[in-house]
Amino acid sequence: MISSMTGYGKGSASKDDLTIETEIKSVNSRYLDLSLRLPKFLLSKEFEIREKIKSRIRRGKVYVSVTVRKGEFEERFNEVDPAGIKFVVNLLSEIKKSAKIRQSLALSDLLLFQNMLFKDDSEQASEEFALVLQSIDAAIDELNKMRDAEGSELEKDLRKRISLIDEAVSKVEKGSDGSVKQYFDKLKEKAKSLMSELSNNEDRLNMELAILAERSDITEECVRLRSHMKMFIETLLKPEDAGRRLNFILQEMNREANTINSKTVSSEISHNGISIKEEIEKIREQIQNIE
Repeated sequence: MISSMTGYGKGSASKDDLTIETEIKSVNSRYLDLSLRLPKFLLSKEFEIREKIKSRIRRGKVYVSVTVRKGEFEERFNEVDPAGIKFVVNLLSEIKKSAKIRQSLALSDLLLFQNMLFKDDSEQASEEFALVLQSIDAAIDELNKMRDAEGSELEKDLRKRISLIDEAVSKVEKGSDGSVKQYFDKLKEKAKSLMSELSNNEDRLNMELAILAERSDITEECVRLRSHMKMFIETLLKPEDAGRRLNFILQEMNREANTINSKTVSSEISHNGISIKEEIEKIREQIQNIE
């Protein structure tokens, strides 16, 4: 089953007073394009998060936002390091004593040494990373549910349009034989009126006209077009890189439709050829949203 590239998902994971929430939304894109918004303590894990998402999403412009709540606070704050605070207080006290500064220590003075007041950030990130991945997985599950549901609707529409093309090809094939014969007879009459000197060489005249008429035969193009249509339907059942493959098949279908229109001398066939191209263009718009 094919999947759409458009969707939204939200997932969360909790432990004690820590809650991780992940939101993912995706739109059309030729390739996989990830945009991440992460808390500072997860920046060192960005590569692993990207690889996690790539393992489950193949195409689309994907926006991922991870939010962390600890208690009532949004964003995660590192735990205070008592030993680090004690060290900073002693250091500032020594500086005051050496510089003969009488002013009392203030909180703002301590905050100048933030990197020494809190425990190592990466250590806590490792402990909580499993929770982050759990949240991301849950969000991707919801995203893919929506993408699969939209993909199912897209498949129904594509099958309907391929069926319309099939009907038009049948009409083209039905009128093709008569069209070639009519064209041959028309050429023959015109040639006789313009080249009366060849009228004594009926065999040569018929051969030359047959060659011209054969060039308007579109049987091979109809056969190839039907083959491409069959491959298109088969690809709908294979989700792996379906979007790219369908796009290539559609290019070949369009090529055959163009050839049919350029070779035919029948206005009826030409009208059906235009209908085929109209449906191909509608399909082209739809498959831009297939993963």
